Amino acid sequence: MKNRVAFVTGASRGIGRACALALSAAGARVVLAARQLEKLEQVAAEIRTAAGDAFVVPMDLGAPDSIRSAISKAAKEFGRIDILVNNAAITKDGLAVRMKQQDWDEVLATNLTGAFVATQQVLLGMMRERWGRIINITSVVAEAGNAGQANYVASKAGLIGLTKSLAQEMASRNVTVNAIAPGFIDTDMTAGLPQEWKEKLLAAIPLGRLGKPEDVAAAVRFLASEEAGYITGHVLNVNGGMYM
Repeated sequence: MKNRVAFVTGASRGIGRACALALSAAGARVVLAARQLEKLEQVAAEIRTAAGDAFVVPMDLGAPDSIRSAISKAAKEFGRIDILVNNAAITKDGLAVRMKQQDWDEVLATNLTGAFVATQQVLLGMMRERWGRIINITSVVAEAGNAGQANYVASKAGLIGLTKSLAQEMASRNVTVNAIAPGFIDTDMTAGLPQEWKEKLLAAIPLGRLGKPEDVAAAVRFLASEEAGYITGHVLNVNGGMYM
């Protein structure tokens, strides 16, 4: 992966941060994108301390112009983008019967449309180079469903459909498109869950623990590698056996 350029959305914390660190450790130059610049700079400092190359760009995945601007800046800085990790996502949970239209629209706009717009910005460059890796971070709930998350689940299930369609479109140009479906990962998003919920979750996970961001990052690193060149259109479950 030496000298490949990786663009990671939502890189300021959690899974995105772990992916950025893993890709950098594998030799990639990494572009860190998110809304929180201060946290991005902290991740960039970690990468540089380990002798890696990091570039920070502010990006709001819910705003297409912000996505285009961020990817354009990154491409100018590094010349191209070889690997795109669509990781950033938001939640606005609630039962469907009471869900506000705005909560539906914002989640779909960020999690699904944002990922599509980001992908669209890198496709031509990857086609020109005849090499590319697009990795979409979906979720176990995209496959199993989850009460109270109709908007989030729909957005993540949409990512799986997008992955498979793009994989077919891009295969002739040696660009692979895959998805990773994490289960429940120990991040800021799950830290706030009540203890009772956590115990129920653990009981549903055969491996008996929450995942770590590094578990997902290891899968991302593999799918971004040369060794994964014959894998495309695949959804890789990283969920401790929670959904099979």
